[in-house]
Amino acid sequence: MVSRRGGRQLGGFAAATLAWIFCSVSMNLPQWRVWCFEDPADSEPSLTLVGMWRTCVYYKENNSNILRACYQYTYQDTFVPLDIRVAQHLLLISSCLGMISSVSVVVILWKIYSGRLQKVSYNPFFVPGILNIIASVLVFISTLYNYLSIIRKDEIDFPPSYGIPSIPDTQKVGTALAMATLSSFLFLVGGTISISFTFPIRSRIHSSI
Repeated sequence: MVSRRGGRQLGGFAAATLAWIFCSVSMNLPQWRVWCFEDPADSEPSLTLVGMWRTCVYYKENNSNILRACYQYTYQDTFVPLDIRVAQHLLLISSCLGMISSVSVVVILWKIYSGRLQKVSYNPFFVPGILNIIASVLVFISTLYNYLSIIRKDEIDFPPSYGIPSIPDTQKVGTALAMATLSSFLFLVGGTISISFTFPIRSRIHSSI
């Protein structure tokens, strides 16, 4: 009984760990919004990737070479829109919650398989599960906010030194935004499995025998 129930938690742990990895990686990628410019002038970009912490600009030269320039954001940059500022903080919090939850689950699983958890009447995975669910909600808010910005075709007034028009011809969802969305789902799966864990006293006694 303990092995089977602990095995379910291993699955939940794997889902939550992948969610944490995807959240952390997507947060640092620039491919949240893809801005495309159909007929750019010589000094204008052909493609711009707008991320949470940086923007990467791609220029196409006459000889078909592609030049790339990336610009990091700072907290002093006033041009960064509200949806990106909110997502920055929510993703950071989600990443921290995911890390704390993963470490906690590792400790709990070790105690279960080593026989140290034999007299508990509560769900030891409840707190890590709640942390994962909170992380799922925060990541979902971040992705939803950015999806809406893409649908509304919100503009961003980049500094003139970036050489980026404030409005692209077209913009679409990037791979980092899709990865963050998957992260939100996996956080929810891992959290749900954790909070649904039951550890009957009688089953613990028989299994330990």
